This record gives sequence, structure tokens and C-alpha cells, in this order.
Amino acid sequence: MNLTSIINKAQHSGFYLWLLNLGLSKMIPFNKPHGFKITEISPDKIKTKLPYKKRNLNHIKGIHACAMATISEYTTGLMILYKLDVKKYRIIMQKLEMDYHFQAKMDAYAEFSIDDHWVKNEVEGPLKTEDAVVIPCEIKLYDKNENHLSTGKIYWQIKSWEKVKTKL
Repeated sequence: MNLTSIINKAQHSGFYLWLLNLGLSKMIPFNKPHGFKITEISPDKIKTKLPYKKRNLNHIKGIHACAMATISEYTTGLMILYKLDVKKYRIIMQKLEMDYHFQAKMDAYAEFSIDDHWVKNEVEGPLKTEDAVVIPCEIKLYDKNENHLSTGKIYWQIKSWEKVKTKL
């Protein structure tokens, strides 16, 4: 069973959502200590949770700015990977910008949405004439009281694997 089929099943099953979160914590060990969880996923939207816990806190007991930046990258990246054919396209973060608005003193939630129309217009169409595209993805974090904690802008470079040139 591949990641896409697990994501498809996770949209309708708590077990597969749990399995998806478990698999992602093993696939991306850097993020495991943060305890990120996908709480909702649909064909066009993902919602993730950044828990308010000791490992995610800064010196003044708020969620650390870097944890908020990382959940922003994680959430947008997962949705883009889900919507694109990962065998056809390489996705890599080019730049990350964050604005912080409110101190996070409880669990934080990030939501990101893209649809098939967006993929065609922002990725597939431009890649017919360009080697790579850079797509900015804006994502906002809120706490359970609807306080707007941060706004992230993650710039993802997407390129056909045929155009990727790397030297070892």
C-alpha cells in the first residue's frame, strides 16, 4: 500500500488516519519529537495539529517560532505531495517566510487547501514552457480559541524529474 492510497483511506477512516500519522513520523524522523498530527484530510484540504507540549515550547512557555514554521512547511508540503505525481515531479522548499501575530499558549492548528484546478494552473501549465516553477503557499496557524498565531509563506520549487540535474 502506498502513501496516496493510505491518504485516500484516511479521509474516511480513523484507523487509516492513525496509520498515516504513524507512518509519517517514521518517514520524517526530524518531525517526530514535535508530535505533529494530521487531524483532517480530504482531496483538497489538510488540517494538522501542533501540540502544546514541552518539546515545542520556547523559554517563555509559548510554542516556539521554529515549531510553527516547521508545521507550516509540513502541512503545505504534504498537500502538494498528495496532489502531484511524486514520480513525475520533484518538490523542494526554496524559501520560508513567517510572520508571528500572537503567542501560542495552547495547541495550534494549520490548514492548507489546493484543488486540481490550482495544480493545473500553477504547476502543470507553467511547466509546459518552464524548467521549474516556484509556488508560494500561504498558511495560517490558529489556536483552539481562534487566535491567529502566525502566517507562513512557503515557497516550493517544483520541477519535472527529467529536468533535475544533480552531481554527486
